[in-house]
Amino acid sequence: MAGSLTLRQGMLAALLTATAGFVDGLAFIHLGGYFVSFMSGNSTRAGADLATGDLLGWAKAMGLVGFFVAGVVASSLAVHLRTSRAGVRESAGPRSTAVWVSLLLILAAAVFASVPALQAAVPPAIAAGMGAVNGTFTRGGEVTVGLTYMTGTLVKTGQHLAHALTGGNRTVWLRYLALWAAIAIGSIAGAMTYRWLGLGSLWAAVVLLLVPAVLLGARLRRPA
Repeated sequence: MAGSLTLRQGMLAALLTATAGFVDGLAFIHLGGYFVSFMSGNSTRAGADLATGDLLGWAKAMGLVGFFVAGVVASSLAVHLRTSRAGVRESAGPRSTAVWVSLLLILAAAVFASVPALQAAVPPAIAAGMGAVNGTFTRGGEVTVGLTYMTGTLVKTGQHLAHALTGGNRTVWLRYLALWAAIAIGSIAGAMTYRWLGLGSLWAAVVLLLVPAVLLGARLRRPA
């Protein structure tokens, strides 16, 4: 849970969440109102499309949901294989493997975007990448900090704010609010960058993911 993260882990979570907002903002415009990281929105959109007879829209929304889940599966399998190897210290703390899987998928999306014949593969690759990054903070195979969906985070913000108002910890709610702010600010940046660069703005997302991937990898290579 975000409230139990260290300062360094909190900064990592905020950066990854901002990146998720960035790609969701640009993809939302590119896809005309569909999401690549917010699957609750796509589920609602799929239901509305089906109810109004828009089968193509329904297929688009459900396809993105499917690729998102596929990204979660790929990330989870990669983390499992990595942590099952002797000497790997990734069983505690953030999983660099999940970030690398996400990075490779977003990199593939950026490459696809530069080839007109492959641009149809861009949204599925992004959705898979956003599913994969959610494996960064896990414990016992379960996600402890959701990085691409903020409804639960806002609920936690409200709950801890209520605790603060009744004499509890006065600062924990700010940690959850910071994650929501990160995805909101990231989505603004992504939408604005898309207006200037189109799908070329995906390269910015590649850089945003490369930084934590390298830093986490360097941490794991340091002697215990």
